Amino acid sequence: MIFETHAHYEDHKFNEDRDELLAALPSCGVSPVINVGSKLSTTEESVKLAQKYDYIYAAVGIHPSEIGDLQLEPTVERLRELAQNEKTVAIGEIGLDYYWDKEPEVQSRQREWFRAQLKLASEVNLPVIIHSRDAAADTLEIMGNAAAEGIPGVIHCYSYSPEIAQEYVKMGYYIGVGGVVTFKNAKKLVQTVEQIPLERILLETDCPYMAPEPHRGQRNDSRYIPHIIEKIAQIKGITPDVVESTTADNAYRLFKIQACR
Repeated sequence: MIFETHAHYEDHKFNEDRDELLAALPSCGVSPVINVGSKLSTTEESVKLAQKYDYIYAAVGIHPSEIGDLQLEPTVERLRELAQNEKTVAIGEIGLDYYWDKEPEVQSRQREWFRAQLKLASEVNLPVIIHSRDAAADTLEIMGNAAAEGIPGVIHCYSYSPEIAQEYVKMGYYIGVGGVVTFKNAKKLVQTVEQIPLERILLETDCPYMAPEPHRGQRNDSRYIPHIIEKIAQIKGITPDVVESTTADNAYRLFKIQACR
């Protein structure tokens, strides 16, 4: 079975067929799924989905671009409450996004929130799911400190160089690989997959976004992960079955979910 480590099924793009799609995923070879929060409302919806479906688990966290006017302390306390749910398996997605937010004071606030949520992850003993865009150096520095504190996690939707990926692997982190690896212009990610061990790769969609070829531009969902598996297998010169089983083992290990296969 395919372990989908990063989905957003609470998104409005699934409103018309969410229940039908989610009910069908295990029969399509996808189970478990981690539904990942990005703001307080979607975090709470992720926990609700995890409570409704046996094979869905939740990650709770505030995306760096969703901080807005939120107050840090009460928000972290709410995340702490949600992290106590038995179906919550990670703090995420959290991190830095300098693509949209270029003002120094906004970036400083992102770093404050990032560190606060990493601290929460340490306190509740959960791994982290990291979002990082146009913030390679600051993310690497902060995650280096997190690694020193023994906080495990995955760098979601990895977009930096193979060299930086190798640094994350040395720290013990996983690299999230999604539909981008199938794109014609994905040279850096292809090189990253070539150079890091399969034992450090996790499969993800980030659905409803980032659909792989040949579905690029369409609404994404977990049923398209076989295209990602096939591309990784091609890059590594191994069989798709090995990619599927190894990445699933990686995810079970990171998120501390008991395998039922």
